[in-house]
Amino acid sequence: MRYFAHISYNGLTYNGWQKQAKVQNVQGVIENALTQIFKKPVFINGCGRTDAQVHASQFFFHFDLEDQWDFDLIFRLNKILPMNIAVYDIIPMEGTPHARFDAVQRSYDYFLHTYKDPFLNGLSSYYLLQDLRLDQMKAAVDLLPKYKDYRAFCTSPDKYEHTLCYVRSASLLIDEKAEKMRFRISSNRFLGKMIRIIMGQLLKIGKGQLSVEEFESHLITRQTPELILPAHPQGLYLSKVTYPYLDLAPRVDFSAVLQKQQDITWKAI
Repeated sequence: MRYFAHISYNGLTYNGWQKQAKVQNVQGVIENALTQIFKKPVFINGCGRTDAQVHASQFFFHFDLEDQWDFDLIFRLNKILPMNIAVYDIIPMEGTPHARFDAVQRSYDYFLHTYKDPFLNGLSSYYLLQDLRLDQMKAAVDLLPKYKDYRAFCTSPDKYEHTLCYVRSASLLIDEKAEKMRFRISSNRFLGKMIRIIMGQLLKIGKGQLSVEEFESHLITRQTPELILPAHPQGLYLSKVTYPYLDLAPRVDFSAVLQKQQDITWKAI
């Protein structure tokens, strides 16, 4: 029987989702917990591969087990797993759906703050910046759904069969004091460090180091910028994963610090 697990995690202390030897990773920690519970190796497949220190407020993985269990698996997993990984649902699935390949849309949120705040450390990226050209950043963000090929904004584009990404929406929001920023983007797929590279380019635009026209030229020509500076990883969250047969609301709102009264404090630029 195949099962989908609905989870979230704070990725700050992990070297990404994917299992790797000799480094701390989310996949390995969860597999070890399942193996401990069922007394036999259990392997899982995740819906994506978040980078080191990147968070997921919604994430799915699937695993296969022949035998039914007669205990509360969610309770046991949450008891064994560290506090930075939480399991919300375990859903039996018909057939062999795939957590990664069946996903039709993924959404990410990138948070940054422009003043020093110890309570946002690790939850949002800190950039000591003033007087960002928000209107120009917004103009660049509005271009994203108009283009399909993101070869210019990823690492190692030649490793992919293609670099097409169907960005369905993108927006930029700020808080009341314009001290916190939130970049939201949804697409069928994302390339390596694509969102952090785009965010890095947006910050260049905000600082007056890059024009909107230059930003768009990379989308048109598909030529990689000479100098790529991806934004810090700590502000990035995988926030929503959607399947044709499964569309669950996230169980967490990133953090109370970032999301408190979100409908009041966050406003579109």
